[in-house]
This record gives sequence, structure tokens and C-alpha cells, in this order.
Amino acid sequence: MATGVSLASVETFDPSSVAERISTLRQEHRALDERIQQLAANPDDDLESKRLKRRKLQLKDCIARLESLLIPDQPA
Repeated sequence: MATGVSLASVETFDPSSVAERISTLRQEHRALDERIQQLAANPDDDLESKRLKRRKLQLKDCIARLESLLIPDQPA
């Protein structure tokens, strides 16, 4: 699992690198979703579930920011 989500290093890369990073983050997002569903059956792991949900939201936000980098600027 990736540890940090940083846009600073991605902004200088080409669109294919950004798209590759988005793909990696989406895979991690799906894996977290599956793990959260598994934990839902066991209420004893509430703290772990909250931690994973927070990470999942961070990934979602990062994916949205990266996707916005792929949208070309519109001339004014």
C-alpha cells in the first residue's frame, strides 16, 4: 500500500505518468473498499475501519486532483 499522497512530484510529469498514478491509486482505493467491507462484519475492528475509511477518502481526493491535471486549460 502506498504511504503518502503527494501532488508536488506528479505535477511535473507527463499525462501518461499522471494517468498511471491515478490507476495505482484507484487499485489501492478498491482494495481498501474490499477490506472495509470485510471489517464491517466484525464490529470489534471499528478503529481500523475508521482509519481505512479516512485513507480511502484521501485517495479519492488525490485521484480527483490528479484527474483535474489531465483536463486541459480552457482559453479565457
